[in-house]
Parts: sequence; C-alpha cells; structure tokens
Amino acid sequence: MPEFDWRSPESYKSLQHAEITDIAWECLRRNADYGRDFEAMIASSPDGEVTEEFRRKWGICFRP
Repeated sequence: MPEFDWRSPESYKSLQHAEITDIAWECLRRNADYGRDFEAMIASSPDGEVTEEFRRKWGICFRP
C-alpha cells in the first residue's frame, strides 16, 4: 500500500473537484471521538438507526 505524504500536492489531487460535504465527511470519519460515539449509538439503537441527538451533536444532515 502506498504511503500517504500529507506534504505532497500530488496526494491531494483527488480533492481538487471534491464538494465541501465530501471534505467534511473525510474529516469527521477520521475523528476518534466521532467513531466512538457512532459505535456506541449504533450498539444502543434497537433498529440501528442514527438518532436525531447524534445528528445534532455532530452536525450531520442525511439526504433522503
């Protein structure tokens, strides 16, 4: 697997045409606190659905 060099402009070429929501999702999904909250929320949700409280806390809006 190639190593990602965060200092290299070549590493970010794929983001040149990304929408702001794509970039926001990349940042959020790498957040360890978000990951822990998500796992805990899913584990405690009887239907496996994301709760409104979780959405508000993390500023998430799901498109229909």
